Formats: sequence, C-alpha cells, structure tokens
Amino acid sequence: MTEAESGELDEIAYGLFESYFRSQLHLQKESLSLLVEEGRPFEEIFYDIFNRFSDIYPDIKIRLIRLFGPPEEIYLMIKEGEGVIPSRTFQARWIEQEAPDAPRNAAGIEKAGKWLIFLPPKEVDKIWRLIRDRTWEGKLGISAKVSTAKPDPDARDERKVIYVYTADWEDEEDVMRVREELRKIGIIDRIGYKRNLETFKGEYSAKGKKVTFYTA
Repeated sequence: MTEAESGELDEIAYGLFESYFRSQLHLQKESLSLLVEEGRPFEEIFYDIFNRFSDIYPDIKIRLIRLFGPPEEIYLMIKEGEGVIPSRTFQARWIEQEAPDAPRNAAGIEKAGKWLIFLPPKEVDKIWRLIRDRTWEGKLGISAKVSTAKPDPDARDERKVIYVYTADWEDEEDVMRVREELRKIGIIDRIGYKRNLETFKGEYSAKGKKVTFYTA
C-alpha cells in the first residue's frame, strides 16, 4: 500500500466513525455541538457508541487508535471542538447538523436544495453557531453544513461556505421562509439557492453559467 493510499484510508476511517457517532446521537435526539459547548460530560454516550462501532468495524477501530491513541484521546479531541467548531476541525472537511425531526440524510435526496452562504474564515464560527442552533431548534431547514479548517484542494479561494438545506426546492414558500430566517441572523446580502438536481449532475458556477435556482 502506498503512502497516499494509507492517508486516504486514515481519512475514511475517521470520517466513518464521525458519521456513525453523529447518526447514533441523532437517534437519541442529542446534539454533539450542544454537548460540547454547554460543557456537559458525554463520556458514557461516547464510549457506548465507540464500543458498538468497534464491534462492527474492528479493523477501523485499530486504525483509529493508531492515529489518535486510545478512545479517551478521541473523546478529548471531540470535546475540544473537533467536529463542532469549524476553525478547530481538522479531521473532516465538513461539519453537519440535522434538524432533530428530519429523516436521516434527508438533505441528500434529489428533491432537496440549499442556500449557499460564503464567508471569510474569521466570521464562519459565529455564523455557523447561529445557523446550527436554529437548525437544531427546527427554525430553519432540514439540515445545514459548513466547511472546516481542513485544507480542501478543490477550494477556489480561502472563503468558507455554509449550506442550509430545505426538503423540497419546489416548495417556494418554505424555501423563502428559511431565507427570511437567515436575514434575521444577519445574512442580508443576496445569496443563491441551488437544487440537488444540479449538484448531482456536477453543475457548478462558471463564467456565463447560472446554476442557482432562486436568488434572494
């Protein structure tokens, strides 16, 4: 195995664990972000989920321990902001927050779409927290996600991006309701809304090409 291949497996290993960890918290109606930022101990939840993950993926557990040390080190890493605060997240390129009553991975269906918010790095932590909390409270859409401090070779500039998803791009009333909620937290410049239809087709902004379905 080459060094590059090993590095890819390392990234996949942590990404798989983080996805599993979040999905289990979601089932328990728990928000990782609130657990961390409110300083609530969540060792018991963490170890219960980690042990179940280890039973399912024993080889990945070994790789995680090789990368980060024993489970308590992984717990401390998360407790200090990994996967919660964009500027402190270096293992994953995205942080996601789903609304508690939304179906798992609801943002990934073809019918969904998202508002795109581009921000300088110094502003992203603050704005993400506002959007994340309102998503958890059910005041925005079905899900939101933000790019992190992990380098992205495909990034066009240093800006970070937040996606705020709605369930159905054809439901213009709901799409614009979410846009109005974003204005209330200070997102007043015009932003675009992109359907998953275009994303799945691999269509992205280019000179002379418009891929946003709504702008407001």
